[in-house]
Amino acid sequence: MSTSNSTSTVASARDLLSDGGRRARLRRLRHFKDLLTRFLVSGAGYGVVISLALIFVFLFAEVMPLLRNASIESPTSYTVPGSDAPTRFIAMERYREAAVRFADDGTVSFFDPTDGRHLQQQVIDFEGGGVVSFASAEPRTGIAAYGLDNGRLALVRHEYDLSYPDDVRLVTPKLTFPVGDPVITIDEEGQPLNVIAVQRGDRGIGIVAYTADGRLLLTRFTSRRSLMTGETEFVPSQYELPAPPAAPTRILIDITMRNLLIGDAQGFLHIYDITDPEQAVLRDSRRVIQGDLASVTTLEYLLGTVSVIVGGSDGSVAQYFLVRDEDNIGRITRIREFQQHPGAITTIFPEYSRKGFAVGDAAGQVGVHYGTSASTLLQKQVSDNPIENIAVAPRNNGLMWTDGTGQIHYAEMWNRHPESSWKALWNKVWYEGRSQRDYVWQSSSATDEFEPKFSLVPLSVGTLKAAFYAMLFAMPLAIFGAIYTAYFMSPKMRGFVKPTIEVMEALPTVILGFLAGLWMAPFVENHLPAVFSILVLMPLFMLTTAWLWSNLPQAFRSTIPPGWEAAILIPVVLFTGWLCVTMSPLIEVWFFDGSMRQWFTDVGITYDQRNALVVGVAMGFAVIPTIFSIAEDAVFNVPKHLTQGSLALGATPWQTVIGVVLLTASPGIFSAVMIGFGRAVGETMIVLMATGNSPVVNFNIFEGMRTLSANIAVEMPEAAVGSTHYRLLFLAALVLFGFTFILNTIAEVVRQRLRAKYSSL
Repeated sequence: MSTSNSTSTVASARDLLSDGGRRARLRRLRHFKDLLTRFLVSGAGYGVVISLALIFVFLFAEVMPLLRNASIESPTSYTVPGSDAPTRFIAMERYREAAVRFADDGTVSFFDPTDGRHLQQQVIDFEGGGVVSFASAEPRTGIAAYGLDNGRLALVRHEYDLSYPDDVRLVTPKLTFPVGDPVITIDEEGQPLNVIAVQRGDRGIGIVAYTADGRLLLTRFTSRRSLMTGETEFVPSQYELPAPPAAPTRILIDITMRNLLIGDAQGFLHIYDITDPEQAVLRDSRRVIQGDLASVTTLEYLLGTVSVIVGGSDGSVAQYFLVRDEDNIGRITRIREFQQHPGAITTIFPEYSRKGFAVGDAAGQVGVHYGTSASTLLQKQVSDNPIENIAVAPRNNGLMWTDGTGQIHYAEMWNRHPESSWKALWNKVWYEGRSQRDYVWQSSSATDEFEPKFSLVPLSVGTLKAAFYAMLFAMPLAIFGAIYTAYFMSPKMRGFVKPTIEVMEALPTVILGFLAGLWMAPFVENHLPAVFSILVLMPLFMLTTAWLWSNLPQAFRSTIPPGWEAAILIPVVLFTGWLCVTMSPLIEVWFFDGSMRQWFTDVGITYDQRNALVVGVAMGFAVIPTIFSIAEDAVFNVPKHLTQGSLALGATPWQTVIGVVLLTASPGIFSAVMIGFGRAVGETMIVLMATGNSPVVNFNIFEGMRTLSANIAVEMPEAAVGSTHYRLLFLAALVLFGFTFILNTIAEVVRQRLRAKYSSL
C-alpha cells in the first residue's frame, strides 16, 4: 500500500514538474509573442511616421529651387572685340556660343561670350552719315538700327544659322538687312535722327524717329510677296505724327504697330494711338518720375510689348501698362515698383521668353527683376563705372555687360524660377490686360508672349469649396443615419443596412465622377426646381409621415416590429422624389417664366452645368460610407450600462441619445467627420469629371471650381520636368499635404480632449 502511494506521489510530482515546464514554455512563448507584436505594431507606427516624413522631404526637395534667388557666378572679363569705338548694343544667341556687339562706328562683331574669342566681323557702310542714335527691336527679332545725322537710318539684323556637321553643333552668325537696303531715308529734309525706335510685328516693320528740328516721323515697311518670282518686297509708308510735348529721351513701338510710347526729360510718359497714322492722337500722358530734375532715362518693353519698364534718373524701376477706364480708354497705369537702384538707370534688357528683365545703373550695379512676381531677384555691384549695356542670354543662364572700360564682362547666371514668389502665389496680382488685381491660375496659353499666372488661391479655395459642399450634404445623412442604425434599428435590419452602406465605399470614385458629369449635371440643370423642392419637401414629408405614424392606433403600430419603422419611409422618399421631378416643369412655368436657369442669370447669379452642387452630391456619396461606418461604430459601442441607466431613470430614448450617447460617442463621431473631410479634400476623380475645372474664387454653389488634387492630375502630364510649372504642382501637393496634416492634427487634439472630458461617464 505504501509502495502504491509512493508511486502515486512520484507520478504527481512528475506531472507537476511537467505542467510547470509546460507553463514556463507557454509564458516564454507568450512573452515572445508580446514582444513580437509590440515590435510589429511599433514598427508599423514608426513606418507610417517615417513614410510621411519622407513624402514631405521629397515634396519639399522639389519645391526648394522655387525659393532660390538669382545669382551670377564665375565672372570673366576680356577686351571688346572689333573696333575701339563705344559699344551701342550687345546680345547673345540661344546656346551662348556666339554674341554680337554693335559699335558706334558701324562695326558689328561676333564673338564667343564666354572668353571673347573673335568669330566674325562686318562693317556697315553708313554712306557718309554719322551715328547720332541707336535702337533695337524686341530681342527675339534680332533687329537693330542706327540713326544718322543726315536723316537716314541703317537697319540690320543679327541671325544665327544652326548646323550639325559630324554631329557637332555649329552656330554660324551672320548679318542681314531686313528691308533689302542697308541704309534707308527716313527724313527727306536730312535732319539728324536724334532719337529712334524700331519694331517688327505681324504688320511689318515700324520705325519712328525724332528729328533735330522737333518733328516726329513714322515709317512703316509692309511686306508684299510677288506671285511670279516669290520674292518679298518691302513697301514704305511715311507719316508725320503730332510732336511730343517735350524732347524725347526714349521711344518705343509695340508689335501691333498701334501704340507709340515716348519718355521725356521732364519725367513724363506719353502714349500715342497710331492705329491710323494719318489721324494719330496723343491718348494719355503721365508723370512717371517724380522731381523737378528727374527724367525718364530709359524705357523697354517686356516680352509681348504690353508692359513697359520705366527707368528713371533717380534710380527707380517701375512697370506700367494700359488699363481701360470707365470710358473704355486705355490709361497709363503704374502697376508695380521694384527695388530702387543707387544710380540713374542706364540700360534695360528684357528676357527673350519671360516677363523678366535685367537693369544696369550709373553706380555700377546690375539688377535682375521679374514683372509678374514683382521680385528683385538680384542686385549686385559689379563695377565702379556706369553700366552702359547689358544683355541676358535667351535661355536666361548668362549675363553680359559693358561699363565703358573697353572690356566686356560675362557671368553664368542661375535664374530658373523667377515667376514664383509669395506675392504671386498668395496675393492678388495685376496681370497684363486686366483691369484690376485678381487671383488667377492659368499656366499655359497658345502664344509665346503669354504671362503665366500661378496663384494658388483659386485652387485652395476650390479644394475647400468642394469639401465644404460635400460635407454639407454628407454629414447630416451619415451622422443621423449612423445614430439611428446603431441605436434604434433592429439587429436584423442593421445587419443588412450597415454592410450595404459600407460596400458603397468600394465603389470607384471614377464611376461616381462619370455619372455625375454625364448624367447628374444635365439632369440637375434641366430639373432645378426639383432639386430645391426635394430639399424642402423631403424632410417635410418624412416628418409628416412620422407624426401620422405616432398618432395611429397602437394595435396597428404593433404590426410593425420595433426597429423596422424606417422601412415605412422608403415609399415616402420614392414618392417625394417622383413628385418633385414631375412637378419641376410646372414650377418653372409658374414661378420662373419657364426657365429657372435663365431666371438665375437675370438676377445676376452665374450658373454652370458642372458646378459645386453636383460635386457636393456626388462627392457626398463617396464620403458618406466613411463617416457612417466610423460614427456608427462609435455610437454602437457606447457602454450599455450608460443607456440602460438613463432609461431606468426615466429618460426617453431620444433624451438618452442626446444626453448620453452623443456625448460619449462624440470623439468617434468627430473623428469620422474629420476623416471624411480629409477624404473630400484629397478627392480627385469626382472633381475632375464633375466640374468645369475653372479656377475661380467664390463659394457660389452654382459655379464650378478647380481643386489642388484635380489640378495636379490635369497638368502634371503636360508640365516640363524641372520647370517652374512642374515645381509649382509639387508645391500644390505640399499645400494639400499640409491641409490634410493640419486637419488630422486638429482632429486628433479635439478627439483626445473630448475623450478625456467624457471618459468619466
